[in-house]
Amino acid sequence: MDIFSRLEPHTPKALAGLRVVAGLMFMQHGAQKIFGFPAPAMGPFDLASQMGVGGVLELVGGAMIALGLFTRPVAFVLSGMMAVAYAQFHWQFGGASFFPLVNQGELAALYCWVFLYLAFAGPGAWAVDHVLKRKA
Repeated sequence: MDIFSRLEPHTPKALAGLRVVAGLMFMQHGAQKIFGFPAPAMGPFDLASQMGVGGVLELVGGAMIALGLFTRPVAFVLSGMMAVAYAQFHWQFGGASFFPLVNQGELAALYCWVFLYLAFAGPGAWAVDHVLKRKA
């Protein structure tokens, strides 16, 4: 028996770890935009603007992902949001360069794929989704 087969039973816990960490890190971007915390906001904007809606999705969606609440649909929406963010802000920012290293879009691309994976794989262990499923 190799080490990787011993890790197999812990896959749902590792998936939950990825979900929680990604959600909490994503929340920081929304908190920065809306509250200017933990870093100053990039400038004033209206909550009804694209930047404001993005901040709300980052804050609320990140919290829902961290909790494992409606994980699959929320992750799908956030993945799409990050695909749009990459195309609209980073691809354009980099002088129309597609490459994330050039256009500083590494985080947007990574979040896009992590959230898409969560949309397919589900929340893993320790998720509110499991509690809701038991009650239904």
